[in-house]
Amino acid sequence: MPDIISTTNAPAAIGPYSQAGVAGNLIFTSGQLPINPETGDMPESIEEQTKQSLENVKAILEAGGAQLTDVVKTTVFLSDMANFGAMNEVYASYFGEPFPGRSCFQVARLPKDALVEIEVIAAK
Repeated sequence: MPDIISTTNAPAAIGPYSQAGVAGNLIFTSGQLPINPETGDMPESIEEQTKQSLENVKAILEAGGAQLTDVVKTTVFLSDMANFGAMNEVYASYFGEPFPGRSCFQVARLPKDALVEIEVIAAK
């Protein structure tokens, strides 16, 4: 069983899963919805939702002793690919060169009707 990362600085899981698991030197986060962990609210715009999702990812990584510069792969789920440009602009402000690998998909629907969900793999 891998070690589990849990922090109150990111929203609690809304199902039977952990915020992140650790296997060796790798941290695998669950997909992070743009939920503010203090209020439970979700912002409306894709820009603010992307920022909140990445802040949640950052908090989980920090709880596991890692940081965004340790991220080697991200997966971004969008409810509408028309939001790609706006998401990408915010995303780029969180990651510098060398950028982590990334996949981005449009999905039919995200939990709580979010516009974006982001998961990462980090090496610490």
